[in-house]
Order: sequence, then structure tokens, then C-alpha cells
Amino acid sequence: MCELLGMSANVPTDICFSFTGFLHRGGGTGPHRDGWGIAFYEEGGYRDFRDPHPSVHSPIARLICDYPIKSNIVISHIRQANVGQVRLANTHPFVREMWGRPWCYAHNGQLADWQALVHSFYRPVGSTDSEHAFCWLLGELRGAFPDLPQDDAQRHAFWRTLHGLCERLRGLGVFNLLLADGDYLYTYCSTKLAHITRRAPFGRASLSDAELTVNFAEHTTPDDVVSVIATEPLTDNEQWVRMAPGELLVWQGGVIQARFQA
Repeated sequence: MCELLGMSANVPTDICFSFTGFLHRGGGTGPHRDGWGIAFYEEGGYRDFRDPHPSVHSPIARLICDYPIKSNIVISHIRQANVGQVRLANTHPFVREMWGRPWCYAHNGQLADWQALVHSFYRPVGSTDSEHAFCWLLGELRGAFPDLPQDDAQRHAFWRTLHGLCERLRGLGVFNLLLADGDYLYTYCSTKLAHITRRAPFGRASLSDAELTVNFAEHTTPDDVVSVIATEPLTDNEQWVRMAPGELLVWQGGVIQARFQA
């Protein structure tokens, strides 16, 4: 299956270290050769890079490693195709607008009977079960919440609704999710997701998939908080926390704001 990588931080942070290990799984240390993509939220804006070729050999992926884009939220995906051809239109992450915000989505897994999900507003461009489910999910959220939630009660109602919709999709198969709107990062676990939060005192970390070690103390301030989420842990000398099946985490500024469980 595909693999996911996400980041939530309280200050604009580059993801070069984690992404370096992650891209090696796209045709190097892993079988995910069918495309990759990465999205950044920066200063109220959004940009992404997608490539239907293996990330380990991609000049675009090397550009990302050499060009340290700083962002508070990042979503990345490497693909091992199950449904849909290997082409740009089927390459994650996908993006749609809601409430004047770009919503970015990446999915790991495979769904059965996904064609039965009826779209209300959004339509897929490609032919994957992932994008089909995204269009359904965002349409259901838009129907239930026509406007941006304005207070804590509305936000929690929105998060509970999102969790319920993710649970429905998990009922169709494997549905691991990364979703973001530029303010919050949502991570939902069906089978496999793990996370780590780095804060002072920062130490050294070593990648599992590449010969690279970094001392985060040399690149951070005492106030920085950076959380990384991945399908499988990216480092071999740190303690990652595995999410439970059916668990939704809401992240902001590198910190978990809410947790919903099956």
C-alpha cells in the first residue's frame, strides 16, 4: 500500500530531514514506485508538488530536499497503485476548496464498493478510490457545515462529524488519512499511523532509510514544537507513538488539540 507523511509545527519548519528518509521508500527501500506528492501551507498560501514517477529518482523530490520550504503544516504521500492508472491525475495529495480554504488530502489503503459513495458537490478528476472518497467526504462536511465553524462548540461538532465519516469509510476497507485546511492537520488511523513530537531539549535523530543524522538542537529554538506523522516510523533511535485503529487526532501548532476514538 501507499505511505503517508505529515507535519504540524508551531513555527514555520522545513521537513527536509523526514522527507529525505520518506522519499527513499518510493522505489528505494520500499516498493512505492507509482508517484509521490507533497503539499505545504505557507503564510496563508498553499503549494504542492506532484510527480507520477518514483520519488527516489525524482529531480523534483531532490529539489524539495535542497530547497528548505518552511511550513506549519505539510502533507506528503508515496503511492503503490491499487486503483487507477499511474498518472498525474491519480497522484496524491488532492486538493479542493471549502470555506475559502484549500483542503489537502492524502489516503493510504484500499476501499471496497467505493463507487457507491454518492457525490453531492465535489467531483474527482482522476480514477482512484482515494480521490472519490475525498470528494464524498468533503461534500458531506460541506453539507453539514456550510460555513466555517466559529467557536469551540462548532469546531468540536465538526471534528466529531469528521470522525464519524472516517469511521464510515473505514467500514469499506483500509482508510488511513491525512487532511488539512491550513489551520488544523487531521490524522485518522485505520491500520497504521505513528507520530512523534519533538520539543526542547532537542537531541539527535537518525533515519532508518538513509544514512543521515541530524542534531535538532542546532536548528531549533527552545520554544519550537514539531510533530511528525508517518505510516511507519522514520527514525531508528526515537520513540514513536502508534495510533489506535479508529482514532482521529486534531493537530495545531505541533500539539494534539482533540482526540476521538472508535
